[in-house]
Amino acid sequence: MRVFKIEIENYRLLKDFSMDLEKDLSLVIGKNNTGKTTILSVLDKFLGHLDRNKFSFDDFNIDFKKELKASIESNVPITEKDYKKLGIRLRLFIEYNESDNLSNISRVMMDLDPDNNVIVLGFEYILNYTEYTRLRKEYLEFVIKDKAKEQEKPGYKIRTVIDFLKLNHAAFFKIGKRSLTYVPATKKANEDISIDLETEKISVADIINFKYISAKRDVANKDVDKTLSGQTSRIYRRTETNDEQNKAVEDFKDTLSETDTHLSGIYKTLFDGIVKKVKDFGGVKINESEIEIISTLQHRELLEGNTTVVYKHDADNHLPEHYNGLGYMNLISMIFEIEILVQEFKREKDKKPADINLLFIEEPEAHTHPQMQYVFIKNIKKLLGEGIKREDGENKDLQYIISTHSTCIVADSDFDDIKYLKRDKEIGILARNLKDLKNEYDIETTQYQFLKQYLTISRAEIFFADKAILIEGDTERILVPTLMRKVDIEEERKYAAAGEQDRYLPLLSQNISVIEVGAYSQIFEKFIDFLGIKSLIITDIDSIREVAVDGGKTKREACSVIDGTGTSNSAILYYFPETNWGNLKQLNLNNRLLKEERLLIAYQIEEQEYHARSFEDAIIHINKGFVDDNKENFKGLQNKELFENGTGAYELAERCIKKKTHFALDILYHSNGDFSNWKIPAYIKEGLLWLKKD
Repeated sequence: MRVFKIEIENYRLLKDFSMDLEKDLSLVIGKNNTGKTTILSVLDKFLGHLDRNKFSFDDFNIDFKKELKASIESNVPITEKDYKKLGIRLRLFIEYNESDNLSNISRVMMDLDPDNNVIVLGFEYILNYTEYTRLRKEYLEFVIKDKAKEQEKPGYKIRTVIDFLKLNHAAFFKIGKRSLTYVPATKKANEDISIDLETEKISVADIINFKYISAKRDVANKDVDKTLSGQTSRIYRRTETNDEQNKAVEDFKDTLSETDTHLSGIYKTLFDGIVKKVKDFGGVKINESEIEIISTLQHRELLEGNTTVVYKHDADNHLPEHYNGLGYMNLISMIFEIEILVQEFKREKDKKPADINLLFIEEPEAHTHPQMQYVFIKNIKKLLGEGIKREDGENKDLQYIISTHSTCIVADSDFDDIKYLKRDKEIGILARNLKDLKNEYDIETTQYQFLKQYLTISRAEIFFADKAILIEGDTERILVPTLMRKVDIEEERKYAAAGEQDRYLPLLSQNISVIEVGAYSQIFEKFIDFLGIKSLIITDIDSIREVAVDGGKTKREACSVIDGTGTSNSAILYYFPETNWGNLKQLNLNNRLLKEERLLIAYQIEEQEYHARSFEDAIIHINKGFVDDNKENFKGLQNKELFENGTGAYELAERCIKKKTHFALDILYHSNGDFSNWKIPAYIKEGLLWLKKD
């Protein structure tokens, strides 16, 4: 039995949200403010402890607040027939099979069709029609009183319906729990047919048990901190409660009993004086109410404050827990906490575990370095995959959600486990399964496998980026950060000279991921669509021409753009399949914008009466003086004498560059402090300026 989907309505960022869950691990990723913590929060509100499930007015989605405000202030009240219950909703879609014990869910099953093996549990913080009419009435009374105050107190500001709701929403909105009918045809819940779990006195706790580990963990490497030591006490309490390690527990109790006898004799001497004083004050009656002070060591309380975690250095040295780094403490604390929660999922020996045990771990990477994050995600599946095992055979699977910002965790995770959260202008926050990309690539399994392996091994940071630059090779990888910095400096000076403020953030202040894709940028098209982020592809026009060879045949060879008849660049051919060579050379920026203007293909354009074929060609043409002045010290150049006899930029790029990466490093090494002694090729600069804009 497992939760295979959750739906959330009107809670904070999540207006109309749905997310699939995997059988074991669901790895939830996304940029900041895409709702990862919000998912945890709403689960805890409805499934967690009662002392944490109070809703505040700020829990309402912003659009919902506007809808609620308009409904209350409307001059035309809604009839009960037309009224739709307003509020926050959580829906848990639960799938069961023939091997599951159905005793707990039998009372909430709405459909006895054997082909329908889904139940839906609905949780809501709702304004029903009766409370809606009462709210409108009391709000009108509130307004009348406020207007009276305005007359009595000059300068008094009349409060709005929002102010009223902030103060009073809890008096009208009520928490409800229902079992809803699942409709296989629509894969949705039917809100009109349900069982009220409160009225029927049906407990959800035996169906689903939810626990979590928050990102805000109480771990600090301060001298007074004993977080780990305190956790060992909790582990002991849960283990003993679950009737495990009984022999060790009994031995512990026997030892304490012997110690009690010994200590009681010592206490008799220590406290003899105070006992005598009590007798002198008449507090003790002979043979009736004599007092003794004895030792009563309790095994639980003894561990509570007297178990200490230390780090063993060698046979003679033990260091306190706070002497270790915060990252190690966080990791150890998290493992301890997982052990505690797994023990709590097991429950006491006379009570069976819940059918579904759902654990949420929020941002496990906190305070840990990348290698530790790799180790964590490699081992967490094994640790939690063991599930909940009890000696009496009442074993259960453990379903768990991990939210993360860590590229290391993503890179070492199974592609199919990942749930990507993103913002959509129309819907708000939505969740997508990365495994669904396979369907979008259709039969192109080779491309899908390449993408899957490349992203999880090399470039997982793109999942958390706001924008992306896709580049061909090492030269661009070395230079692009500097090109971005140079654009930032030039733009800052331009606006300062005009006495204006740039409305866009500098490129290096934006969350931009630079991804090296070689000649495969077209493979990333569907993935960029999937992410929905603004992207710039920087590539070369790669001009070619047909030349005759023996036997009357022809072959294609690289040539200068002016001599070219076409391009060999697979990305350009893919994105502009119908554009002939003449037009391709002249396409302006707007004509190279694709995907609703979220994707720009940047390749060489004519600049200073010359059209370069490659990045190196373009750099040499517009910076010939800079290269010529420093050529003797350029490690990436050969045939340097060609710079003296008027050789063109295309031939210089072809014959003089010994190694492209060394040439790129030469440019950086010989740059002045603000990079003003060389220029950026126009096609790259216009692309970066386009990307800079929101």
